Amino acid sequence: MGLRRAGAGAVERVRRLLSTRRGRRRALQVLVALCVLALTPATWLWLSTGDRVRTVASAPAEPVGVVFGAGLVAGEPSPYLEHRLEAAVQLYRAGKVQALLVTGDNSRTDYDEPTAMRDYLRGHGVPSVRIVVDDAGFDTWDSCTRARRIFGVDHAVLVSQDFHIRRAIALCRAAGIDAYGVGVSEPHDVTWYYGGVREVAAAAKAAVDAAVRPDPHFLGPTEPGIALALADARR
Repeated sequence: MGLRRAGAGAVERVRRLLSTRRGRRRALQVLVALCVLALTPATWLWLSTGDRVRTVASAPAEPVGVVFGAGLVAGEPSPYLEHRLEAAVQLYRAGKVQALLVTGDNSRTDYDEPTAMRDYLRGHGVPSVRIVVDDAGFDTWDSCTRARRIFGVDHAVLVSQDFHIRRAIALCRAAGIDAYGVGVSEPHDVTWYYGGVREVAAAAKAAVDAAVRPDPHFLGPTEPGIALALADARR
């Protein structure tokens, strides 16, 4: 009963506020301020990544390509993840990257994004020695900071969907990687719009991660996979 009365009282106060010209003007000012505040992180992502979003054809040659996980369907890459992997294969075949780091979620025994990604790449002609698996890329920041701190990546071309790639670039640069990105285009369907809306909220977390630079969920010792893959490429 008390909560119901409090809610009714709040509604009445809002009604009174909007009943006057001054109140409506104040409400509009608050709404505009909230919109600006919400969009500031997304604006930072666009400004901080500049012209670093490229196509496969225009991407610079870098030692490593980093492919971010995007879900599985019955243990196989989802359509969005498959499109990322297709772009990674194109980068490798074009000589734009010499090794591929696949990073995703393997927090459960019945869900293994990185292994599915590796298997897809191997099935499309990328040698196993050139593919390195990161099992603990639970979010974009974890993937970026682990790429730098665990695998020693300092220059990379990132691969993700177009609505996510700027956040990936900004976070990898904050983690110490000189990164460019290939943004894979998709039809503007429900999934695409959901991803775009989700990025507005995710941009706020990205801004915090870039400023604070927290440790990933799992850190651990350095791993030689990328160094070995690049050594194989020099043979």
